[in-house]
Amino acid sequence: MTSSSKTTAARRRRAFIGATTGHLIEWYDYGIYGFLAVYIGQAFFDASNPTVSLISAFAVFALSFFIRPLGGIFFGPLGDKIGRKKTLLMVLVLMAGSTFAIGLLPTQAMVGVAAPILLILVRCIQGFSAGGEIGTITSFIAEYAGPGRRGFSTSWLMVTAVLGLVLGGVVANGLIVLMGTEAIAAGGWRIPFLVAGPLGMIALYIRMKLEDSPEFQALQAAGNTSKAPLREVFSWKRPMALVFFIITLHSSIFYLVLTFVSTFMAKTLSFDSGTTLLYVFLASVSAAIVMPFGGMFTDKYGRKNFLLVIGIAATAAMYWLFAVAPGATPETFLPPLMAVAVLFGLYASSTYAVMTELLPTRIRSTGIAIAYNIPVALFGGSAPMIATWLIAATGDISSPWIFFVATGVASIVALLVLKPSDFARAANASIAHAPQAEPKMADSRS
Repeated sequence: MTSSSKTTAARRRRAFIGATTGHLIEWYDYGIYGFLAVYIGQAFFDASNPTVSLISAFAVFALSFFIRPLGGIFFGPLGDKIGRKKTLLMVLVLMAGSTFAIGLLPTQAMVGVAAPILLILVRCIQGFSAGGEIGTITSFIAEYAGPGRRGFSTSWLMVTAVLGLVLGGVVANGLIVLMGTEAIAAGGWRIPFLVAGPLGMIALYIRMKLEDSPEFQALQAAGNTSKAPLREVFSWKRPMALVFFIITLHSSIFYLVLTFVSTFMAKTLSFDSGTTLLYVFLASVSAAIVMPFGGMFTDKYGRKNFLLVIGIAATAAMYWLFAVAPGATPETFLPPLMAVAVLFGLYASSTYAVMTELLPTRIRSTGIAIAYNIPVALFGGSAPMIATWLIAATGDISSPWIFFVATGVASIVALLVLKPSDFARAANASIAHAPQAEPKMADSRS
């Protein structure tokens, strides 16, 4: 191996570590908030009515998702104008700082109605920063990976997201076991949020040592960075629409496996807490394990046909999951749950790579930030609410299949109309705007 190749490999490793550490913090936060929602509800809302306080806490959780597109619109163009690295530093400071701030907020007993207002404000800042994170970090990792490695490299962002949620669950539930529910309710719930402070400082230090992605540096050297990426991105309407609909299934199945199914098993199917936690852990880890393998497969054999087959299978598996729900036991519910989890892992393994390959370098961060965050808000963060509403409206616990299957069909249609020329257009535009970069063949992973 030459000195140059060693340097490139070292830069790639640093970029990977720096990017994923901050990403882990984002999803760690979502994990701890979800698992500690009952205690947060009691601390910040009407503690005399447990149902109202819990619903209020989850409403604040959902609100952060609807703020994400605004964060994408703000930070996505920054990533394309001033660079991936600087933007990642800004969103990390906001993300870690706001998570840490939750651990310091006064409760309703201390400041009355100001407490939930402050909580809502901080959660909006978290959603805003999360919306800015995804387009920039996905572009950063994909551009360091380069053609032929984007599936494997970007799959680790999804692995990090799942592991962040699992870590949040382990920390939250571990503290409940160690301290007891009374101590957690009395203020112990603050500890996991305060941990985000030092974690964020470590991640910030690592990210400050990074260099911007080679593709973006080539754009800067050529003087071809976009001056108005938010306006320019709308000349890429077809790729933006394709990303939107391909991510529709990605969003719904993600929050089915990692959030809704836990509540569904506990509240609707009346499984005991031990079974529920074990099943969610098994499903999450299984999904994470298969993600890098799915990414490697699509790097070698192409993305479209793989995602199409997996998308069809995942849609069928989600129907199976809810079809067996009436009268389900832990034994009968496990097979469809694991099928959904593994297929989720395989589908999500390569969707990030597809996004990066459908949009050219100069507006990639902006395009992903918009086309990804909107379906996540509509079909991801709202999935538990929609599924719960369907059950209440129909009186049928299997009825959520309507929503989840519909999201699967939308993505299947998008994959059917996806063409090799869609990838080639973005690859050729990237080459045309970076004349000082090494010539390379258009990478159309169809």
